Amino acid sequence: MHPHMTFKQYRRTDLFFFALILTVSEALIITAGNRWFRDQLYTVSAVAAVTAIVLMRWGKYGIFHAVLGGIVFCIAGGGNVRQLAIYGIGNALAGLGLFYIRHFGHKRIRDDFLLTVLYALCIQLLMQLGRALIALLTGAPPGACLNFFTTDALSGLFTSVIVWIAARLDGMLEDQKTYLLRLNREREESNKGGY
Repeated sequence: MHPHMTFKQYRRTDLFFFALILTVSEALIITAGNRWFRDQLYTVSAVAAVTAIVLMRWGKYGIFHAVLGGIVFCIAGGGNVRQLAIYGIGNALAGLGLFYIRHFGHKRIRDDFLLTVLYALCIQLLMQLGRALIALLTGAPPGACLNFFTTDALSGLFTSVIVWIAARLDGMLEDQKTYLLRLNREREESNKGGY
C-alpha cells in the first residue's frame, strides 16, 4: 500500500483492479469460446476464482464481483434479461462462502491444501446452485437446472487451481486489514533491527 493512501482508497483500488481482471478475463474467455469452441458442451469461467479471492481479501465486497461476473458472462455471451437475472442474482449465493471462511479461518484455508481446494469448490458450487435456483424460480424445468452443474464442471477445476496458486502468494488470499497490519509490524521490526 502506498504510504499516502488511506485504507479505504487501498480497498477501493484493490476491488477495482479485481473487477477489471474479472471483466477482461471473462469477456475474453466467452468471446474465445463462442468463436473457436462453439460446439463444446463445457464452459470455463474465471468468476468463481476471482470471487473466492476477493471474498477472502475483503469479505462481503466479493459478492459484488460474483454478480458482476454473471452480468459480464451474459453480456459477452449475448444473454437476455432472464439470463442476466439467473447469472447475476444466482452468483450472489457465493456470499455464503463467508461462513466457510469464518468457520475455518483465513490462515487455515490458506495453509491447508485440502481446505483451499474445498473452499474454491464451495464457491463454485454455491454459484451453480444459485443459478439453478433462480432458473427454477423463473420457470425452468428441474432437469434443465442440472445443466448449470454439468456444463460448468471444468470451472471447478480451473477455480481450484487459481485459488491454490493465490494461496501460495504472500498476502493474496489473506484478509487485507490483517495483511497490512502484518506488513507494518514486519517493517517496524526490520527498522528496529537496523539500529
